[in-house]
Amino acid sequence: MGRKANEQRARVVTALDQLRHQLGLALGSAANARINAETELAKLELEQRIVRAGIDRSAGDPAIAEQARDPAMAGVLPWLDTVRRQFYTEWGDGPNRLRELVAASAPGPAGRPPGDWLGRVGSYSGVTTPELWRIGSATVDGSNAGRTPGVELTFDVAVPLLGESHISITSAPPSATTQPRASVDALVENLLARVLSTFEPGSVRVHLWDVGQLTAVLPNFYSLGRTSALTVHDPTRLVDLLDELAGHIRRIHAYTMQAGHTSLQAMRKATGKRVEPWRVAVLYGNGETLPPEQLRDLKRVASGALAAGISLVLVDVPTALGGSVESISLIDERRAICSMTGTDLVVSLDPPLPGGQVNRATARIAEALIAKQGGPRSFADLLPAELGQEHSGRELRAPVGFHEGEAVEVVIGDASPHVLIGGPSGSGKTNFLYAMLGSLTARYSPGELALYLLDFKEGVSFAGLAPGRKDASWLPHARLVGVNVNTDREFGLALLRFLADELRRRSAAAKDHEVTNLAELREQDPEGHWPRIVAVIDEFQYLFAGRDTVTALATSLLEDIARRGRSQGIHLVLASQDVAGIEAFWGKPAVFEQCTLRIAMPKARRVLAEANQAAVAAPRWHAVINHDSGVAHGNQLAHVPDASAKGVFPGLQQRLWERYASGHQQPRLFDGAHAPLLEEATAFTSLVPVARPQALLGQSIDVAEVAQGVELTGAPGRNVAVLGTATKEAVSILDSATRSLAKQFRQGEVEFVLACMVESCDRAVNELADWLATAGHKVEVVPASELPARVGALAGELESAAVRRMLVLYGADAALPALEQKAPGQQSGLDQLRVLLKQGPSNGLHVLGWWRGTARLKDTLGFGGTDDIGAWAALDVQGNELSPFSAGQVVHWSPRPGRALFFDRSTHASPEVIIPFHRQETEEDAHA
Repeated sequence: MGRKANEQRARVVTALDQLRHQLGLALGSAANARINAETELAKLELEQRIVRAGIDRSAGDPAIAEQARDPAMAGVLPWLDTVRRQFYTEWGDGPNRLRELVAASAPGPAGRPPGDWLGRVGSYSGVTTPELWRIGSATVDGSNAGRTPGVELTFDVAVPLLGESHISITSAPPSATTQPRASVDALVENLLARVLSTFEPGSVRVHLWDVGQLTAVLPNFYSLGRTSALTVHDPTRLVDLLDELAGHIRRIHAYTMQAGHTSLQAMRKATGKRVEPWRVAVLYGNGETLPPEQLRDLKRVASGALAAGISLVLVDVPTALGGSVESISLIDERRAICSMTGTDLVVSLDPPLPGGQVNRATARIAEALIAKQGGPRSFADLLPAELGQEHSGRELRAPVGFHEGEAVEVVIGDASPHVLIGGPSGSGKTNFLYAMLGSLTARYSPGELALYLLDFKEGVSFAGLAPGRKDASWLPHARLVGVNVNTDREFGLALLRFLADELRRRSAAAKDHEVTNLAELREQDPEGHWPRIVAVIDEFQYLFAGRDTVTALATSLLEDIARRGRSQGIHLVLASQDVAGIEAFWGKPAVFEQCTLRIAMPKARRVLAEANQAAVAAPRWHAVINHDSGVAHGNQLAHVPDASAKGVFPGLQQRLWERYASGHQQPRLFDGAHAPLLEEATAFTSLVPVARPQALLGQSIDVAEVAQGVELTGAPGRNVAVLGTATKEAVSILDSATRSLAKQFRQGEVEFVLACMVESCDRAVNELADWLATAGHKVEVVPASELPARVGALAGELESAAVRRMLVLYGADAALPALEQKAPGQQSGLDQLRVLLKQGPSNGLHVLGWWRGTARLKDTLGFGGTDDIGAWAALDVQGNELSPFSAGQVVHWSPRPGRALFFDRSTHASPEVIIPFHRQETEEDAHA
């Protein structure tokens, strides 16, 4: 047993010794591997430090020299030198090719010596831009380029800028003999002078911000400060500059992407138009890191700036920007290291430009820009060379004014579907509307653009766009012109209903063609008529002035059109002196939110965003154009030419009328200050004999010219009552009803019985009788004293009459005392009249009467007789008095001059306002 145990022990000891040996080998190998890895890492770090400093300059760096003396690092410098020599051997023609590249990519002032361009005004339009901009030159030894050793080969050094890259500049370390700021200023001044001298004046805008200086930032450029080419920003308000740049980026990205382009530069190349100026923002820091919020905003701006045509030049602002960035690090006053050439080549910066020459050059650019802007522009400058050449499939675009010589446009389309215009009285709001309408109609034919124009204020702003007595021309694009409608809110409601119906029609057509917007619908249905519709409602707040059904319906319709109209090409232009007081929209911002295009006239309130006070400082004849819902970054100040002076707009209208009138109907003119004439109404002139005649009472307040009347059939209650004390309007209604009925019967088919119980109506009744007789109809004028007997006779002849009869009563209530009298055992005249009202329609007799009050009509009808009046027109009668004659519904009506409330039980769900036809008075009537 003892021997066996000893053998087992020996085997265990041997196994453990073998394990210790293997572990020792493994640990030794790992230690060696770690040492080798650390050595390789140190070599890589040394290589990076040498490359960053440059091989030739690395020997002068004490830290690099100390690390290179380590025996383990002995092979680093020879290896890097071998790599460089091999690279330059392959780069034998590199300097020549670089010179050719810079010459081709930096033409003109971008790459030529200053003597060739400094002091001359640029000619590039800004549609394209040089790819590179010269900053200096670099040299290499000939031996490094496969040439003769000792011979220096020089080539130009240039950096990308506009639309291509940002630039980050780091000043040289300060010393007793160097002036870092002067060197950096010379470099920045050189770049900016080249840029400004390349392009036409106004094509580039420069922003300067210096954390350490309120003024004297690049003073040689201050001549440009009197123009928009240069803006010097408050050193304490970097946030304002970044917000402004961010706003430009959002705005530019929005319309470039909507147009299908990835950047502003791509859009310029595709369209051949500059569209926006290039922008260069120079930010001078002090070497310290910006506060976190400003740093975050700066990076956000940098990431999207290049695509929006904005380049940043950062001086001593330590940060890592997003996007393409080229760095320039100054070694001393005249030398720098540039990321374009690498750290191994030193760039000799171009010498500073002579300060006096730069000052004179920028002064010439400023003068050229001012001369280019010219004096105040006229309305003619808004108009294109040739009329009607644009297409509205995608949008409407037209200049409305000028800023520093450049046209400022309004764009109405899917992105900015509706317009909100605000300005106090006398601020030029009407003039702006004329300028906008003129610019649009000159560019788009009536087949591309349809206008519906409505003016609620007491004026005739749009009246001249329809044919008149003095000027027979009219605006062919106008389908509807409404003026003096401040009391006829129903007309505004009618326009909104029309637009809602058109929206449904277009939506149905889009659904049938399986498209989603107007542009696609026009492509799929080229034979259809799908112009963009622009509805202009001036002083639109009057539409929502009351707390009634009109306001409720108008609010609902306006919200729907504002929300869905954009895709179907229906656009609203809402103008007002002050939008804040419209109670109907309190808590309902949907309408105004859809009005992304805001136009603020001088001193306008609450049109732009709350913090945007640009309109307060706007001068006369100017407007702030903002396509970004009123946010400040979208502001464009425009001088608006005088479009409302005598003969200015009419001159354009005459040209448009001569060009387009033959193929289009003249617009419907609705003038709330003038009552329609029966003789001029299409509904009257087109009447012919029919079996179911209609008595015309007045004109509907509607987009179309529609007459309202009562069809006189054999159904019960087919009688008409006119209610109120307004004699002129009451007589006009009965007169138009009788005349229109007469035109619908042939001679001998109808008899008219006229009875006047009010002396002031005698002359009108006699004139009507003469007109009826001249038309060949049998007519009888019954004196007031004989009315009871004549009514009795008519009642007795009800079933035996061979022709239709019309009993027209003027002031019927005045006959009640006489009608109420009766002999014992006989019916009174009033009873006989009630028989006529109840049984007359079925026997071909209808009563058309005027009662001067609802109570008197009730007395005439008796208990339960209200059904015998199937239609009525109320004048100066309050709404609460009309409920018994309106099927018991509550009637909202406040009398107003020249208007009547009309209700027909057989056709109306609720009463509607009409305009009684105007009866032309004779000279005797006027003096009666």
